[in-house]
Amino acid sequence: MTIDEFKTSVEKLEDRARAELEAASSLTSLSEIHHKYLSRGRGELTSLEKLIPSFPADQRKAAGESVNGAKNQLWLWETARREKLQSTESTERHALDLTMPARRTWRGAKHPVTLVIEEIEGIFRELGFTIATGPEAETDWYNFGALNFPSDHPAMDMHDTLYLGDGTLLRTHTSPVQVRTLQRYEPPIRILAPGNVYRRDFFDASHAPVFAQIEGMAVDDDITFSDLEATLAHFADRFFGATRTRFRPSYFPFTEPSAEMDVECQICHGTGCPTCKGTGWSEILGCGLMHPAVLETAGLDSERYSGWAFGMGPGRIAMQRYGIPDIRLLYDSDVRVLQQFER
Repeated sequence: MTIDEFKTSVEKLEDRARAELEAASSLTSLSEIHHKYLSRGRGELTSLEKLIPSFPADQRKAAGESVNGAKNQLWLWETARREKLQSTESTERHALDLTMPARRTWRGAKHPVTLVIEEIEGIFRELGFTIATGPEAETDWYNFGALNFPSDHPAMDMHDTLYLGDGTLLRTHTSPVQVRTLQRYEPPIRILAPGNVYRRDFFDASHAPVFAQIEGMAVDDDITFSDLEATLAHFADRFFGATRTRFRPSYFPFTEPSAEMDVECQICHGTGCPTCKGTGWSEILGCGLMHPAVLETAGLDSERYSGWAFGMGPGRIAMQRYGIPDIRLLYDSDVRVLQQFER
């Protein structure tokens, strides 16, 4: 082979390799072309390079320059093609495919206690009740004095109540809303007062130091205990479905007579479990006819008007509704719990 024939072979190889490099459609095929022409062992350009020593000494330089020039050119073309293929594959990999279903992102859900409060409000709105609110930081007069608490009542002790100083405290119930409403409006009155209340309670399976409470009140002429029983029985049937209820005598300073209302435990259905302490019943509220002293303190004539009131904890009711065995699950901020109540 003459030097001219050698140079022609190198040029033809260069043209052929360039065409194949430009036609490469993937990084895999590009690697195959690299090995075909530039592999040190079996590459076609390497095979031509091995012929250089066979030329006369004065022609070897020209032969070497021809091979090295082709080799450098092939490296440049391969690098350019590789960068383009990498850029294309990256774009395709990250391209937005509008036909793909979107990833479902959990956006949150209403707390189960909030769901219960809203449902209870809906039931009592149907009965003509309106929603009333009041301050969470109350005076001890509205929280205790106006509700007929004796000055030595245990609930007023420091170990039960969170005092703020200067005769103020964090309300221990939403009953002060009742007094404020009676002072502001003339009967007939039917209100529902939801809100947070605060106690010095230990955080255990059935108690929390801050929790939601809902109080209801009805004041008018000739209000009786039978009206109270019928209203609360209707509420229980609407909320839990047809269920058993019972009223037990109790004592509250602001009602007389007083009672506690139980519903059949919705977790064990009356067979007994740790949540109902083996009784088969779950207390959901306290209630009673309003004490005449409370009406008089609010400026109403207790000889003309009568009324009843009740207070319930929607947290405990939520436990019954959703079969939650421990109230702490409601306050641990575990999204795995909340996800179960998404609507």
